[in-house]
Amino acid sequence: MAGVSVSRAPEHPSWFSPKILLTMFCIINMLTYVDRGTIASNGVNGSSGTCTESGTCTAGSGIQGDFDLSNFEDGILSSAFMVGLLISSPVFATLAKSINPFRLIGFGLSVWTLAVIACGFSFNFWSITICRMFVGVGEASFISLAAPFIDDNAPVAQKTAWLATFYMCIPTGYALGYVYGGLVGSNLNWRYAFWGEAILMLPFAILGFVVKPLQLKGFAPIQSKGPSDIETPSCETQDVEVKDGKISMKDECTGKCSSIASRLMGSSHWDHLSRFAKDTRVLLSDKVYVVNALGTIAYNFVLGAYSYWGPKAGYEIYNMTDADLIFGGMTVICGIGGTLAGGYILDFMSSTIPNAFKLLSVSTFLGAIFCFSAFCFKSMYPFLAFFAVGELLVFATQAPVNYINLHCVKPSMRPLSMAIATVALHIFGDVPSSPLVGVLEDYLNNWRVTALILTAILFPAAAFWFIGTFLPSVDRFNEESESDITATHESSTTPLLEEKTETAESTT
Repeated sequence: MAGVSVSRAPEHPSWFSPKILLTMFCIINMLTYVDRGTIASNGVNGSSGTCTESGTCTAGSGIQGDFDLSNFEDGILSSAFMVGLLISSPVFATLAKSINPFRLIGFGLSVWTLAVIACGFSFNFWSITICRMFVGVGEASFISLAAPFIDDNAPVAQKTAWLATFYMCIPTGYALGYVYGGLVGSNLNWRYAFWGEAILMLPFAILGFVVKPLQLKGFAPIQSKGPSDIETPSCETQDVEVKDGKISMKDECTGKCSSIASRLMGSSHWDHLSRFAKDTRVLLSDKVYVVNALGTIAYNFVLGAYSYWGPKAGYEIYNMTDADLIFGGMTVICGIGGTLAGGYILDFMSSTIPNAFKLLSVSTFLGAIFCFSAFCFKSMYPFLAFFAVGELLVFATQAPVNYINLHCVKPSMRPLSMAIATVALHIFGDVPSSPLVGVLEDYLNNWRVTALILTAILFPAAAFWFIGTFLPSVDRFNEESESDITATHESSTTPLLEEKTETAESTT
């Protein structure tokens, strides 16, 4: 392909550096989890009304009291947003090959903002459940695409640390949501908590359309002005030319040059579906990816139920009058410390897939022991001490899990890898866990026993990740992309971010 040249991508504003990108994504990630913590807080979630044998009844509070929800319905409400997220995540990941991923994030955040506003106006169980589903639709674009952007732009020796910083916002967001929901719900009304979230997210939704679109490694450049612009042909490209200011690609299917625009005009939904099915089969045939997913499912089953029922269980078992604040504060400290520690430890060990599996299995096994032991104590203070250590160890898994998902596949597969992992860990993990734990508690009427049964599921998670240490693995991050762009084409383009890492520079 001698003589091939491609025009440079337009330069971005000098202020938009990788660190600013990471900061922006961290704030967005934190806000999405603030929303989850808010709806789980006692101030917003509330409690159902009760009646004594004498016939005296007390009114309920929050969403559960206003809509008269059972524990099962309440558990469904916590997981309703997953429906939209699970359906939309693979869709956004597939569209990333034909629509600029940065614009997809802007569109998703706009949907999220509108859906959260609608939650504040809901009037019964079904209305707020539908609104929560659309919250998941909005979040889906961000979940699938943010981590690959971070992985592209992180310094080569700090990739896991940057991922840890990003995923640190999950426990931090949950914890802040507990506190935020408790304060707003108690002093104003639970509806105001949702409206406040929307105000905070709105600037980032707008920014997704205003900032010049960034590119992901493994994807052909997309000079899009908005979500309607498309780029990638469906056939593998052998040659790239620039003629009269237009990029043309010669593919082995037709043996002729055709413009990207004309190629896409003839594409169909069937092409996207066929590509999605093919890529999904590749993912599910990868033993490393599947074993990591199984461990993550079991792990997320426990954490999903912890995040939703934790304050209520703490209140019932240990009579924590400020359960939201206690669980929120402990989760902030342990979540930040554990998640960052996991990232930095893996970087110190050398960021490899086998090392990631070793760290996952050891930290989860030890964390399970401490969390299980915590619920055996009668006193609140030993419980808090042991549970805090357990949380530190358990949260150390956040960055290594996603490092494996990003590096066991080729660059062009990373959005779909994250999407399918998200679908699996939610549909088999925290989506059923909250309702099932609610059913279990309705049957046992003993939060201590319920918590012990739930915590024991961390041991199978550690076992799956231990199996992963024995699997042969290859870090495919630096392998040639499967997207419709050749290595020579990639070498002629320049990243939009100025502060590229050594790894990104060597591959471009």
